Order: sequence, then structure tokens, then C-alpha cells
Amino acid sequence: MAVNTPGTLIQRGCRAFSVTLDERKGMSNSFHKHTKKGDDMPNSVYKIIELVGTSPNSWEEAAKTAVETASKSLRDLRVAEITKLDLKIDDGKVVAYRARVNVSFKYHTEND
Repeated sequence: MAVNTPGTLIQRGCRAFSVTLDERKGMSNSFHKHTKKGDDMPNSVYKIIELVGTSPNSWEEAAKTAVETASKSLRDLRVAEITKLDLKIDDGKVVAYRARVNVSFKYHTEND
């Protein structure tokens, strides 16, 4: 297990998939809320990576650290999903909040 300090970011894994509106099983409900029934959407490919952000102050700040750090090297981030929250404890005191975040971004073709 990697040791991380407050404000660091760790990539835990990745996977890719292709999805259309009819095949969106497993995607967050927020995706569905922002699409209108009957909208035509071309096939797209998205990659999902799992990140862990840390903060000495809060889980919200830890998740924000993960997304903002990823956005510096990845473009076209689409959805972030908090999958797990935990704490780092030292001598009985909370020393860091950690947020595991799945972040998706769109693959681009030569035509994009």
C-alpha cells in the first residue's frame, strides 16, 4: 500500500467501456437526469479511473483534491462518483480524511 500525505493523489486502477443511452447501466443517475428522452447521442467511449484524494480537514476537501489534481493532466472529465470514505488515524487521532473517487473522462477520436 502506498503511503500518502495530505493533498496527494493515487491512481488505483482503470477500465474503459463504450456506452449509448440504452446501454448506460451502471452509470450514475445524474447522467440520466441531464439527458432528454429521445435524444440521439453518438456512441462514445469513456475511461473510468479510481483515485484517492486526502486532506487533513475533510472528506469533501479530499474528494475535491482528487478531482482538481486529475483535471490538471486529464481533459474532458465527465462524472465523479465517491465510492468510499475513510480516515487515517495516528495515536487515536484523525490525521487525514481520504475519499476514493471514480472519475470518468471521454476518449477523443481524430474527428473530435
